[in-house]
Amino acid sequence: MPELPEVEVVRRQLAGPLVGRLITDAWAHPSHKFASGADAVGSEIEALRRRGKYLIADLDCGRDLIVHLGMTGRLCFADVSETREALLSRPVNGPAAEVMAPNAVSVSDPYVRAWWRLDNGETLCFHDVRRFGRIAVCDRGDYRGLPTLAAMGPEPLEGGLDSATFWQASRRSSQRIKTQLLNQRLVAGVGNIYADEALFLARINPSARAISKPRAERLLAALRDVLAASIERGGSTLRDYYSLEGAGDNQKYFVCYGRVGEPCVRCGTELRRRVLDQRSSTWCPQCQRR
Repeated sequence: MPELPEVEVVRRQLAGPLVGRLITDAWAHPSHKFASGADAVGSEIEALRRRGKYLIADLDCGRDLIVHLGMTGRLCFADVSETREALLSRPVNGPAAEVMAPNAVSVSDPYVRAWWRLDNGETLCFHDVRRFGRIAVCDRGDYRGLPTLAAMGPEPLEGGLDSATFWQASRRSSQRIKTQLLNQRLVAGVGNIYADEALFLARINPSARAISKPRAERLLAALRDVLAASIERGGSTLRDYYSLEGAGDNQKYFVCYGRVGEPCVRCGTELRRRVLDQRSSTWCPQCQRR
């Protein structure tokens, strides 16, 4: 699933083409997960923000258009020559589509779950094969219909979060530190990839239920390092994630995630895998002792 870096890369690439544009027409799959996307018609996009793994477009009507990419979601522009009739005539569901270019898609693709036509003639599409994504239009800041977004913790790359606050927040839970990182309440936007990478760099065992203040400081610094580095490299493309410009390169630099059975880059010990709270974790039994 795309995590903070992947969503931030998409946000940066879309901000220029979208901010200041008026949504003149729209369509959304009738599923409750996507249907409200069409409610953005007639609004101008004033800003494009990211909160954790969510993209949020501020509309001039005082509402937010929210997109969560899920596991296979992708935002891309459609062929501008396609007419509204062509947009509306495509099937809601259909056979497997052909592999599309990373930065463009035909709206006749059966896995397009929503599209928005802009006042410059371009059409932004949300393509999602497995339908694990989500689209919502709601009043500005009213995220009661999206509980994870409503209860989300602080952004790790913003200056308002310091190591003391991070440590105190981790002490309020008895969950394993890896699980705390994934539940979005300790810090926003971190998933399995960057949790494994940061815990490895900070030398913290993912199953630890409490960490010291110095370890919390190391972990927050490691999180910031791995997230910032991934953004600079265009995110991590393992299977489904593509930005508007194509695949990211960060997966080439993993030191822990996905390397089970390989030697630790620090000590040479074989990396191990364990399922913790229904999520797979990779760690070094020497460098990340309990």
